[in-house]
Amino acid sequence: MADFTWFFERGRLPLLVSMPHVGTQLPSAIAARLTPAALTLADTDWHLPRLYNFLGAMGANLLVAINSRYVIDLNRDPTGVPLYPGADNTELCPLSTAQREPVYLPGQAPDAGEIDERIATYWRPYHVKLAETLAEIKARHGYALLFDAHSIKSVLPRFFDGRLPDINLGTADQESADPSIGPGLLATATRFPHYSAVLNGRFKGGFITRHHGSPADGLHAVQLELAWRTYMDEGGTFAFDESLAAGVRPVLRAIVEHFVAKGAALT
Repeated sequence: MADFTWFFERGRLPLLVSMPHVGTQLPSAIAARLTPAALTLADTDWHLPRLYNFLGAMGANLLVAINSRYVIDLNRDPTGVPLYPGADNTELCPLSTAQREPVYLPGQAPDAGEIDERIATYWRPYHVKLAETLAEIKARHGYALLFDAHSIKSVLPRFFDGRLPDINLGTADQESADPSIGPGLLATATRFPHYSAVLNGRFKGGFITRHHGSPADGLHAVQLELAWRTYMDEGGTFAFDESLAAGVRPVLRAIVEHFVAKGAALT
């Protein structure tokens, strides 16, 4: 079913795949206040539903955001606590792009009251649906798996030096999932030597992974931050490249399948 803030597809597996940054919808009242740079939506996690097109056949539950992260970032703490203390972090309602360009025209940034309204209108419904779905999965299967799918440009000096590894797995330093899950996922990724992979490197998992993952309660959460270069054009067109996608898609499927198998083995 489709909702104002998210699209949900029910599956049969104890797995929920979340895609919080793929949305491109901008309410007109917000779009009118954005800079030309922001209106390109450059920081979108482009094309992930198309890239992960095997999820439906697998039987995964799927939760996909409709609105752009420039409306509100669903993977940030609503209280404003930064994900990575001491590092450069973008805000709950981002004020600058990944290239440090302003998101809002002068004098048009949201104030505290508007941010609270956006939390109520856009942020909270997504997290309520996420939590409800995980609870339903756990009630049905005895445990639940959350896979938070993201992607990012390979070179972004604002956030990291040099070129990012292709596959960036995060389990909040083994806090959001059973300690055996992360290394197993990394080992699965390294079976495909054409792609570089790391566990709990620059990206350890955002608010969704850290908040909803609770391995002691049978809730295991993993984030995968995928480099754009593995499946699309990074040069400004943001075009999907099926020839590239065909190469990385089996890696992603193997990672997801291992996650599902490992979750079952832990019960």
